[in-house]
Amino acid sequence: MIEKNKNTVTQVKNDTKRTSNLKEMILRQIPLVIYALLILVPLTLVFFASFKNLAQLYNDPLGVPHKWDLSNYIQLFSNENMFVYFKNSMVVTFTSVFFILLLGSMISYAIIRLPKWWGNILFAFVTVGMMIPTQVNMIPVYILFAKLNLLNKHLGLIIITVAMLLPICVFILTGFMKTLPKGLIEAAMIDGASHWQIYSRIVLPLSLPSLASTAIFCFVISWNDLLYPLLFIKSNSLRTLPLALLQFQGEYLTNYPMIFAGVVAASIPMIIVYVFLQRYFIAGMTAGSMKG
Repeated sequence: MIEKNKNTVTQVKNDTKRTSNLKEMILRQIPLVIYALLILVPLTLVFFASFKNLAQLYNDPLGVPHKWDLSNYIQLFSNENMFVYFKNSMVVTFTSVFFILLLGSMISYAIIRLPKWWGNILFAFVTVGMMIPTQVNMIPVYILFAKLNLLNKHLGLIIITVAMLLPICVFILTGFMKTLPKGLIEAAMIDGASHWQIYSRIVLPLSLPSLASTAIFCFVISWNDLLYPLLFIKSNSLRTLPLALLQFQGEYLTNYPMIFAGVVAASIPMIIVYVFLQRYFIAGMTAGSMKG
C-alpha cells in the first residue's frame, strides 16, 4: 500500500513537472511567433502586391491577387535596365565585403596578438567608429571624395562602404578570435610558423563560422544601402539597385507594384547568400556559447 502511494505521488509530480515544462515552452514560443508574424505578414503583402497593378493594389491592398500577373517583373527587366543595376550592386557589394573581411580579420588577429594594453587601444580606436552616426560624416566625406575625384565612381562607393562597416567587422571577429585556443597558436610559433602562416592556416580556417556571420551581416547592409549611392552616384549607368528603385517614385504618382516587384527581385541574392552560408552562420551564432 505504501509503495503504491509512493508511485502515485511520483506520477503526480512527473505529470506536474511535464505540465510546467509545457507551459514554459509555450510562453517562450509566443514571443517568437509574434515576432515571426511581424516579419512574415509585411513580406507576404509585398510579395502579393508585386503581382498586382496599381488599381488592384488601391482597391484591395491586403488581399491575394485575383490574377498572378507577371507584367511588373517583365517590365522591370525589359524596360528599366535592371540587369545593369543588379551588376552594379553585385560589384560594389561583393568587392566591399571581400575587403571588409580581409582587413577586419587582419586587424582582429593583430589585436589578439598584441600585448593586452596595446591591443585594447587598437580595438578602441577601430571600434569607436561604431559610435559615430553615418549621417554626421556626409558633408566632410563628400568634400573629401570630390577632392580625390572619387564621386560618381564605384571605387568611391566601395571605399566608403569598407570604412563604414570595418569597425563592426572588427568588433565581431575580435570577440570570436579571443575564444580561439592560445595553446594552438603558441605551438605553431614554437614550430617556426610566421604570423602570416598562423593567420592564414590556423586563425582563418577556425574563424570561418564567424566570418560567414559577418559576411551575411555586411552583405545585407551594403546591398540595401541607399544613402551613399544617392550621395555619390549621378550617372544612370552606375546606379545600384536601391537607388534605381527610386525612379518609380514620382512627384504625384508612385508605382508601388513596380517598386514591390523590385524589392522582391532584390531580395533573391540575399536569400541565395544565406542559403549557401547558413551552416556557417548558425555555427557562428552559437560559437560563443559553445566555447565558454
